[in-house]
Amino acid sequence: MLEFAAKRLGLGVLVLLIISVITFVLSHVAIDPAMGLAGDSATASDIEAIRQRYGFDRSLVVQYFDYLGRLVQGDLGQSYLSGRPVSEMLAERFPATALLAILSIGFALAIAVPLGVVAALKPNTLIDRAALFLAVCGQAIPNFWAGLLLILLFGVTLQWLPISGSTSFRHFILPAIALGSYAMPALMRLVRAGMVEVLRSDYIRTARAMGIRRRTILFKYGLRNAILPVISLIAVQFGFMLGGSIVIESIFAINGIGYLAWQSMSRADMPVIQAIVLIISMIYVVLTLAADLLNSLMDPRIRISR
Repeated sequence: MLEFAAKRLGLGVLVLLIISVITFVLSHVAIDPAMGLAGDSATASDIEAIRQRYGFDRSLVVQYFDYLGRLVQGDLGQSYLSGRPVSEMLAERFPATALLAILSIGFALAIAVPLGVVAALKPNTLIDRAALFLAVCGQAIPNFWAGLLLILLFGVTLQWLPISGSTSFRHFILPAIALGSYAMPALMRLVRAGMVEVLRSDYIRTARAMGIRRRTILFKYGLRNAILPVISLIAVQFGFMLGGSIVIESIFAINGIGYLAWQSMSRADMPVIQAIVLIISMIYVVLTLAADLLNSLMDPRIRISR
């Protein structure tokens, strides 16, 4: 188990290192940071002064290793625009984004798991087709479009819920539904497919022949085995929600890191953008590692096969 965990951890560190190289190079190739800082009215001497002040005149390799050295010490740099430490800015914004992602994945699971189980119990029936149709609709509608529809219906027409801000729990309900509705179809289809396969297996037929209660067969033997691939997908979807929150937070004016990313991109504040990409990638890696370890604990064959 320790060897398996060490391999997965080493792979995760390698992925983060590659991502740090890509984001650093792209942020320096896509735009000249000195020109971005200087603004449109700056002269050539102003730009050159900024280039020397921030060390942009050094080679890209030297700048990267300098950046990597600061990262290892936990220093994410300073915002070009506000001059504040990026870590401080992220710490202020992250709770709102984390709450939105948790509520979104909770909403997606609350719909996907029961719907997937019911569809698997009644394959090729009207219930099954209705569940699959709902999944197709959820996958086809972009989350920003779902967000706008929710604002019009529940915010403007019915006036049940607030449509912008992040000062109370009620402000997160509509954005969580908009973000979670996109993750729900994939989870539902995976639960359904897993349950259909498990319910047709020999050990389920044996359990039925032994007279074990239907509820025990369904939840103890069926859902437990069918949920294994869903755990990995939950980790991926949670990471997607952190990244996808950029659009939803902008629509609902939620003061999270997604909204901060949009503001930073519009002003070419590269240290903030680099830090957000790296933090979201790190969360992706940690969640994937946690899902792999949880799967290997529930099914030891995974450790042997890898």
